[in-house]
Amino acid sequence: MRPALGVNVDHIATLRQARGTTYPDPVEAAFAAEAAGADQITVHLREDRRHIQDRDVRVLRETVQTVLNLEMAASPEMLAFALETRPDTVTLVPERREERTTEGGLDCTGNADALRRVIDALRGAGIAVSLFIDPDLRQISAAQGLAVPIIELHTGDYAEAPTAAAVDTLRRAAVAASDAGIAVAAGHGLTVRNVRPLLEIPEIREYNIGHSIVARAALIGFDAAVREMLAALGR
Repeated sequence: MRPALGVNVDHIATLRQARGTTYPDPVEAAFAAEAAGADQITVHLREDRRHIQDRDVRVLRETVQTVLNLEMAASPEMLAFALETRPDTVTLVPERREERTTEGGLDCTGNADALRRVIDALRGAGIAVSLFIDPDLRQISAAQGLAVPIIELHTGDYAEAPTAAAVDTLRRAAVAASDAGIAVAAGHGLTVRNVRPLLEIPEIREYNIGHSIVARAALIGFDAAVREMLAALGR
């Protein structure tokens, strides 16, 4: 079984916000991604609203035909928004205003009680919860304690230095999570080239990829960019 592809359309919104226009539309990009074969649409509603806006998520909730995955901070504001819009999945991520993009995974060991309250509220609303974490066995153990059904492994360190050792670190984390009954996704900094070695880790069943697809789409079109990534995943 080949891994699923989640397409993150945040940076379509980044282009839009750069000029304050109504285009390009991340909703249109999501439609194109699904038509090309994407299994999931991911958006990160940041607290500073630097790219995706509230309205984008609301319209996507009405139009996405596959799975809508909302990345968000574990804050009261974001929890209230998620409970209102009801995405299929929420992925809890760390967030700092000064960062350019998400830097590293969520610390589940030091924030377990606060995370548990958010997870329980989302679960009570029928929303599946994933945690975006580093490939660290301590974080895997903490995620198991929080009883989440899925985690997403942060692949940023691997993307910066795609060595055999980095692949092995991801493999150990994926195996540990799978053995604990947790489904495994991966994402951050992945491209058509560097994703291929990770296909040797069968426990990773889903990849969430955005920036490189949007960057390729600027040159070859969105449909072609999504299909190119699907081909890289053996699809």
